Amino acid sequence: MEHSILVVDDDKELCRLIKKCAEKENVSAELAHSGIDGLNMVKQGNHQLIVLDVMLPEMSGLDVLSEIRKSSTVPVLMLTAKGDEIDKVTGLRLGADDYLTKPFSIHELMARIDSLIRRYTVFNQPLQEDTMNLKNMVIDKSNRTVCVNGEQIDLTGKEFDLLLFLATSKGRVFTKKQIYTQVWNGEYAYDDNNIMSFISKLRKKIEPDADHPFYILTVHGVGYRFNKEA
Repeated sequence: MEHSILVVDDDKELCRLIKKCAEKENVSAELAHSGIDGLNMVKQGNHQLIVLDVMLPEMSGLDVLSEIRKSSTVPVLMLTAKGDEIDKVTGLRLGADDYLTKPFSIHELMARIDSLIRRYTVFNQPLQEDTMNLKNMVIDKSNRTVCVNGEQIDLTGKEFDLLLFLATSKGRVFTKKQIYTQVWNGEYAYDDNNIMSFISKLRKKIEPDADHPFYILTVHGVGYRFNKEA
């Protein structure tokens, strides 16, 4: 099988169902039922996606995510309980790429998995073959890397997608809804906090002064735009 995912959830029946559905899509799936086991398997394996439940024994999914992001930018899809808005926002701030609220349709989960794998697999992105040379910033589309002032910046997959989306339309103003539907490739859920959280985290990584951003500018009452002077 070409791609591999890791599912970390203490619901063994759900894990088996995800594994079965993934294998039908020619995606291998490894299973872990605790946070510690999941983290160990992340370190030992080569996965294209981690499906990670927030509520786990021994070590929470949020703690696992925090540890993953210290050394890896592998896409992470968080599974959260219904109504746990704080977990969603915290997960996104820690570097999660997407989230799904339980209970969910297995078909929606598989669609999210397929979308994330395609988005972050270089072999499936033939259009990203060149680089963008901006002011003190170079975006390498094919290798999905970003350098600012000659220093490579460690971005998660979703942060890279967000930056690339804005940078490819310098000067154009995008609403939060437009950003969400294009970058997250899904129906807008009117959750502006998630967009704002991602923008804030991205600014801290790429801006010389995050409090006075140069690259990603806020258009009050509308949304955001990438500085056309960059």
